[in-house]
Amino acid sequence: MKTTMMLAAVAAALAPGFSSADETTLKLVSAFPETATYVKHLTPWMQQFNAEGKGVLQINFIGGPKAIPTFEVGTSAKNGVVQLAMTTGAFYTNLMPEADALKLAQITVAEQRKNGAFDYINKVWSQKANLVYLARMVEDTPFHLYLNKKIDNPDLKGLKIRVTPVYRDFFASMGATLMQTAPGEVYTALERGVVDGYGWPIQGIFDLHWHEKTKYRVDPGFYNAEVSIIMNLDAHKKLSAAQRAYLERQALALEAQNGVWRKLNDEDTKRQAQVGIQTISFDAATAKRYHDQAYEIGWAAIVKASPEHGPQLKKLLSK
Repeated sequence: MKTTMMLAAVAAALAPGFSSADETTLKLVSAFPETATYVKHLTPWMQQFNAEGKGVLQINFIGGPKAIPTFEVGTSAKNGVVQLAMTTGAFYTNLMPEADALKLAQITVAEQRKNGAFDYINKVWSQKANLVYLARMVEDTPFHLYLNKKIDNPDLKGLKIRVTPVYRDFFASMGATLMQTAPGEVYTALERGVVDGYGWPIQGIFDLHWHEKTKYRVDPGFYNAEVSIIMNLDAHKKLSAAQRAYLERQALALEAQNGVWRKLNDEDTKRQAQVGIQTISFDAATAKRYHDQAYEIGWAAIVKASPEHGPQLKKLLSK
């Protein structure tokens, strides 16, 4: 009830949504704090969007979780409280379990646009959540297991691992004792030995200072961190043909920048080594089993939750 009232207040504060003039303004919220790398990456794009879109389309960035709580962002986009949202599928699985499949993509978003995956995603998103899947702005960014205790094989029995829903099932399959805490509590949990490790993308542990309490990173990485722009379907339908064409052009321009993540990930990998984080690497056969197991478990969960769409998403998003 409290959340509903808060969202209603936000909606009232942000109204009206559309201008009656030819130029339309779209409100965009981020599921990540304004200080996050993803927001910093998106800011120049929004500036360019507005500079080139005068008289056609504009974006009004209303902020991050202080404006709308992270796990309410998907619902806010669905209900039209905002027209655009930068978020990840894992944050709106309450609307549709299929959203969690995006982390399992093994092909680029450019390839997804070519092989029909992008269109299929939009079909499901529109039917189940009144959303348009507009652009994927983060890819080529694997998750890793980070530890304070060395392991010689993928056996986490006796280890307490901090998880999120992204990799909960995978770590459980290796026998880990699962712990769920807010990101802001992880540093202290590592420091006090409450947890022995955690999962996180290759990039980002320095932002949170977790590198100070981390000894090992397990290779290879698995899954693919996904951050995307979603849009309210009704708002998308209200746009003119020219506005939709402009929006699509800018979405493709955003995706064209995705190569930057490989560079940033390489920089963070080198930086981890420089601060003393050691790499745990398995032999080739074990590494392959470890990697394959992550995807087998991930897709099994998707297919179980969505027997109608899971198999087709697996077919389209896998190599």
